[in-house]
Amino acid sequence: MADITHGQVPHVEPPAQPHAHAAGGGIPHPYHLLKPSPWPLLGAFAGGLLATGLVVYMHGGGKLLMILGVLAILGVMFGWWRAVIHEAVTEKAHTPVVKIGLRYGMALFIASEVMFFAAFFWAFFDAALFPKASPLNPDAHWPPPTIEVISAFHMPLMMTLTLLLSGVTVTWAHHAIIEGKNRDAAKALGLTVLLGVLFTFFQIYEYVHATFKFTDGIFPSTFYMATGFHGFHVFVGTVFLIVCWIRTIKGHFTPQSHFGFEAAAWYWHFVDVVWLFLFVSVYWWGSHGGTVAH
Repeated sequence: MADITHGQVPHVEPPAQPHAHAAGGGIPHPYHLLKPSPWPLLGAFAGGLLATGLVVYMHGGGKLLMILGVLAILGVMFGWWRAVIHEAVTEKAHTPVVKIGLRYGMALFIASEVMFFAAFFWAFFDAALFPKASPLNPDAHWPPPTIEVISAFHMPLMMTLTLLLSGVTVTWAHHAIIEGKNRDAAKALGLTVLLGVLFTFFQIYEYVHATFKFTDGIFPSTFYMATGFHGFHVFVGTVFLIVCWIRTIKGHFTPQSHFGFEAAAWYWHFVDVVWLFLFVSVYWWGSHGGTVAH
């Protein structure tokens, strides 16, 4: 009071600014300011190593270099995604605005995957609707008479039912997380992972017992490219769901914050839809009129 009467302004300490990533609010803005990270640079080096190894391998060498590139890519993926999980769970840096950006990013990624598979469907329909004559197929039949196609209502039907059931269990897991029932969510995710593994074994069995090889013409090449890349996506989605299953057991997901699971569920439903198109167009419609393997 004496300071004021003598015309002096008292010194007031400014309020402490909270950490931008502190839990429980106090964030001065809703955006996530990334900390310095080694993963983009390491990812670039790993990608360059893999590309170099592949080029050298295609010229008769570089097998070890290619393997090192694959291992480097896997290491970067593990480390980078582990850091993202730490940002979400420990630092609470994924605010509602950040989650909107993550959702747009995942949606655009799935849209790019749609275009990826559209190329294979285009190739298959072009060959099926406008078959070209060849020494092995002089009458331009589709499928070629030398190809013993796979019946849609044997192993492919079993694979379809397996994927559709996995879509049910992953939806069950989603609702369980929203209701805060992490134990039920873990059970549902475990079943989804088992169904994904089962689908992969079914596809391996189908490939082993197929009577045609990749180099036997346009039908086998388009068939294996479309179904093979889908099988790879099932494998990636299964790994994605295994990570979500582990995170569910650890209690990372809450009814308010579980986008990591949502991204995996979106991806899995996308894989289901692509398979339905493959079943109808490649296995059933595209194989109609050929010699069917039982």
